[in-house]
Amino acid sequence: MKKYDLASGANDEGSGRRRQILEIAAQLFAKKGYRGTSMRDIGEQAGVLGGSLYHHIKSKDALFVELHNAALDAAENSIAHAVRVQDEPWARLAAACAALLEIQLAPDSLTMPMMNDFREVPDAVREQLIARRDRFEEIFRSLVTSLPLPPHIDRSIYRNLLLSQLNSASDWYRDGRLSPSEIAAQIVAIFRRE
Repeated sequence: MKKYDLASGANDEGSGRRRQILEIAAQLFAKKGYRGTSMRDIGEQAGVLGGSLYHHIKSKDALFVELHNAALDAAENSIAHAVRVQDEPWARLAAACAALLEIQLAPDSLTMPMMNDFREVPDAVREQLIARRDRFEEIFRSLVTSLPLPPHIDRSIYRNLLLSQLNSASDWYRDGRLSPSEIAAQIVAIFRRE
């Protein structure tokens, strides 16, 4: 499973147990979705009784938001690191696309399943998830802003189409033909019209 810093800042004796519960919950949410996963499922998988589980976890909604945000935090850090070593705008975009695809196409990735479950969550939770996703997409907004695109290209549409292509890659990707970085290079070449 892809490990995320799920218990950062926790310093009590239960932080290891909490981390284990969070990792189990993340796997269940990724496999069964928000609606298909109950607190009881999480407790049973973690070997924790109901009352004890709520000592570690406030609610299913809060848990899902925390896990979603942790996945995006990890993805954002990885992309920022990949972009930081590039100078040229197109190279920066290619590095960001490759980093995102590496995360999304990893067999143990939790990022895509967590992000794709927006329709299943209550409205209040969805609002939190969308706000965090919008902050995440700021990376790509900034990268697209710096590209030397013709003035008639709407950068918002450009960015949304690019992210749609990247986010749908897991639907058709099969391991073996092209690597995530090679796919990213192809997508950027198409968007660059080369």
